[in-house]
Amino acid sequence: MIGYDKQKMIQAENDLTWARHSLSGGFYSQTCFISQQAGVKALKALCYRKGFDIIKTHSQVQIIRALGVNGEREKIAKELDLYYISGRYPDAFPAGAPFEMFTIEQAERALAAAERLCVLVNGLIHAI
Repeated sequence: MIGYDKQKMIQAENDLTWARHSLSGGFYSQTCFISQQAGVKALKALCYRKGFDIIKTHSQVQIIRALGVNGEREKIAKELDLYYISGRYPDAFPAGAPFEMFTIEQAERALAAAERLCVLVNGLIHAI
């Protein structure tokens, strides 16, 4: 059986592929949401690698702080956390559904942030 850390990381990488397809298809809110999810899965992979057995949050900032890593990772986490509720729930915005509110620029930034976070987290995982 594959370890939880590897399982979470390969799922994060697969989610990035999904986000790229969503971006190219014009699904910007979905790109933002799944980019956020890829970041969470990558961070949870690091948690499992470091011996955590339960992680009960979807907040990347909370996970980063629990791990004791910060800097660029925390900055990325703060950006990606913005997309968890706003990209997922149809009533997150009073003026329209998420797919009506997100722009290509936001989606590109979210995807780039998630890709960078996965690279940084992978480096930490391999250093352990």
